[in-house]
Amino acid sequence: MEKKYNVGIIGATGMVGQRFATLLENHPWFNVTVLAASSRSAGKTYKEAAGNRWALQKPMPKSMEDMVIVDAANVEEVVSKVDFVFCAVDMKKEDIRALEEKYAKAECPVVSNNSAHRFTPDVPMIIPEINDNHLEIIASQKKRLGTKRGFIAVKSNCSLQSYVPAVHPLMKYGVTKVLACTYQAISGAGKTFERWPEMIDNVIPYIGGEEEKSEQEPLKIWGTIENGEIVKAKSPSITAQCIRVPVTDGHTAAVFVELENKPSMEQIIKDWDEYKGKPQELNLPSAPKKFLHYFTENDRPQIKSERNLENGMAVSIGRLREDTQYTIKFVCMSHNTLRGAAGGAVLLAELLCAEGYMDK
Repeated sequence: MEKKYNVGIIGATGMVGQRFATLLENHPWFNVTVLAASSRSAGKTYKEAAGNRWALQKPMPKSMEDMVIVDAANVEEVVSKVDFVFCAVDMKKEDIRALEEKYAKAECPVVSNNSAHRFTPDVPMIIPEINDNHLEIIASQKKRLGTKRGFIAVKSNCSLQSYVPAVHPLMKYGVTKVLACTYQAISGAGKTFERWPEMIDNVIPYIGGEEEKSEQEPLKIWGTIENGEIVKAKSPSITAQCIRVPVTDGHTAAVFVELENKPSMEQIIKDWDEYKGKPQELNLPSAPKKFLHYFTENDRPQIKSERNLENGMAVSIGRLREDTQYTIKFVCMSHNTLRGAAGGAVLLAELLCAEGYMDK
């Protein structure tokens, strides 16, 4: 693609906003022209506003250090400088919903990392390799908003992106039940060990709202478009437990799946090995060449060796075997702030651009 898009990062000072900044620094399609945050940061340079709170190992992009932060509430100013925005703000859900709709109604597409609009019936919640067809709902959303170009598209929760990609190729065998126990990194809470010393040598068996998201969001992803809305799938039945563990980046999931039809273990591994989605077909810049990687070693996948696989955008799977309670069980892992957050949103934006949704 020869065209370049000017983009803004709303919520640039937070951890996900910082990840957006590093991912977009040398992006072949996207040029960051606006960094926006709360009124507390407005008027400061990015280095002044986020420097002391920079949470990533990769340094702040030099090209953005001296960019002056714009108040995210000043929608007209932001919109005048961009083709679309990424949104990763830390606000109450009702305030996020209102802010994102304000941008959309100003004819500025919003690619959101936030959860506020995930269950708005005409807002697509996309894992690009799985349900790219849900982009079709944008026409209905524009009709509701009264826009020609503005809309909101969201990515799903970071926890389910460790296991839903592995379950998806098995749906053809009749997945009836899924049990998933996720072991989630502290960066999912926007924290580092320096900011959260209580997590060192500790496990916390509760993450507010996470289990509900893990159980319900996949049903929207696997849902169908009916009468201008995305209707959730009625199955499979999903139950989840989400646990915070002392890991910097990377969510692991222990997954148990009940199947109506029982393929061989070799066939399942072949299904994973051969699976491709629209990002691979289109060769999008952030897409992993191989979406799902299966490891035969008994002690893989591991966080340290696999979380950055294919620039953190691949999903790793291992330990597939038969189970005494369910049909099969296996372990999955993905990078929560890359595939699960900012990277997934950048890939979604690439898909939207490739499919013409960002054109004026």
